[in-house]
Amino acid sequence: MRVSNPAVGAVLFDIDGTLVDSNYVHVDAWSRAFREAGHEVPSWRIHRSIGMDGSKLLEALVGSSDSAVAQEAKKLHGEYYADASSDLEVLPDARELLADLNTRGLTVVLATSAPESELSTLRDLLDVEDSVAVVTSGEDAEVAKPEPDIVAVALERAGVQAERAVMVGDSVWDIEAAGRAGVRAIGVLSGGISRSELLDAGAVAVFDDPADLLANIETSPIYSDEKASA
Repeated sequence: MRVSNPAVGAVLFDIDGTLVDSNYVHVDAWSRAFREAGHEVPSWRIHRSIGMDGSKLLEALVGSSDSAVAQEAKKLHGEYYADASSDLEVLPDARELLADLNTRGLTVVLATSAPESELSTLRDLLDVEDSVAVVTSGEDAEVAKPEPDIVAVALERAGVQAERAVMVGDSVWDIEAAGRAGVRAIGVLSGGISRSELLDAGAVAVFDDPADLLANIETSPIYSDEKASA
């Protein structure tokens, strides 16, 4: 039985690592791409950069986003990721979580900066179009996370103020982008980043995955303005 009304009008979701178990597919694709482009990068460093704006990721790992190596790696990553699309899996209860929020009258937003080609694959896999009101992509902002631009676009399209929204993400970049846009953020551990790091980045609560958030929806920041403890 529902015991209260939501504290927000919209819930913004990152997709990679938050709704779809894709982060390690990205890590493998980038690792292979960098190796073939002649610039090997340890997988752990790649993982730490997943969720960051693509140009910033290349700057962090290669030293430049427009060098020949960076451009070749970017092209190869796209090819390898597309080839591995069959390895992508929807995280537990991700579909059910979005459907539940929609049923509760909340505006559900997919606030991702993924390129259109990757977003199309993710949307087909998720199959949640009936639950989602707004979708963003990498084409909607010049600079992606941790800059707040994509979050601002999502808010505008959803027609809600920052204080009436909450964002769910798996990386520190998601949490930081939300914070810079004035939006409270919920972290999930399904992307492979620790609870303490997500909290340190500004998350007001952290759950294991979509299933954990769904099971505790009415004690989460979606229903409460109080900041959760670690």
